[in-house]
Amino acid sequence: MAEQILFVDDEQYILEIAQAIFEDEGLCIMTATSGEEALEKVRAGEVAVVVSDNHLGGMTGLELLSLVKALSPDTVKILMTGFADLETAIEAINRVEVFRFIVKPWENSQLVELVTDALKRYRLIKSIVRGDEAAMLSLVRALELKDSYTKGHSERVAGYALSVARKVGLSEQKLKSVQYGSWLHDCGKIGVSENILNYEGPLDDAETHIVRNHPMWGADVARKARLSEAIVNIILFHHERFDGKGYPSGLCGAEIPIEARIVAVADIYDALTTERPYRKAYGKERALQMLISMKGNVLDPELVDAFSEVKKEEGETGLFS
Repeated sequence: MAEQILFVDDEQYILEIAQAIFEDEGLCIMTATSGEEALEKVRAGEVAVVVSDNHLGGMTGLELLSLVKALSPDTVKILMTGFADLETAIEAINRVEVFRFIVKPWENSQLVELVTDALKRYRLIKSIVRGDEAAMLSLVRALELKDSYTKGHSERVAGYALSVARKVGLSEQKLKSVQYGSWLHDCGKIGVSENILNYEGPLDDAETHIVRNHPMWGADVARKARLSEAIVNIILFHHERFDGKGYPSGLCGAEIPIEARIVAVADIYDALTTERPYRKAYGKERALQMLISMKGNVLDPELVDAFSEVKKEEGETGLFS
């Protein structure tokens, strides 16, 4: 059976509305009016995404999603609730690994984007588990299309990072981790709204918090796909700073795994040399000068030097001649 999207609500009219919304998008969804019916459908076939109201007769949505987690660990779970409940949110994240929340009544476009992103997350996990690099890269490229300024970013970061990793003598096994980690370093942006990713101006505190969660969300994807600790660490720690002022954990220096430190250099260089909503792209020499200014604060000095040597050997700049 093909992957399915399952909506669960004890009010039939809500399910009919959801069906109509997704039919307009060319997507058919399954529905269930109780937790028990939903579990039967999960047992019967591949369910990629479950969207459940939290207030069901017989069991709560959280209880249902907890049982779904045990039955089908890779199924992506979304919780609907009629009010913003912080305690429910914390419990859902910690116990049930809910992907996202949506408050009823929802905005149709928001619901469609959320479910579509959940489906992308599920497909990405499955492609990694299968070892299907072509499918993985296709999904990463599709994710980058959400942000019109990052097309090709992950593959360029992989190229830069692998050059540095070879320069400092990492093993073949670690090189593979750097490649996969670079491809997937921003995969946690699945679920971050396009409005936030493409906003031309400073983000507010709530939006900044959402963006800063993407390393943790991405690391969760990698763990679910049973990827190595080194790859998980690249995704989780690529925004840490050498001086300890980064996120999400405030690691510093050698506390940050070397693979993540390498990808951080590559990530920042590509960001500097790519046009962004808030500025034009910098030239390659200017970007290298800016990397050098980050030695010891944002970036590992030895790895910046290694990157600079790679660029010198490639003949891209006369900066160090």
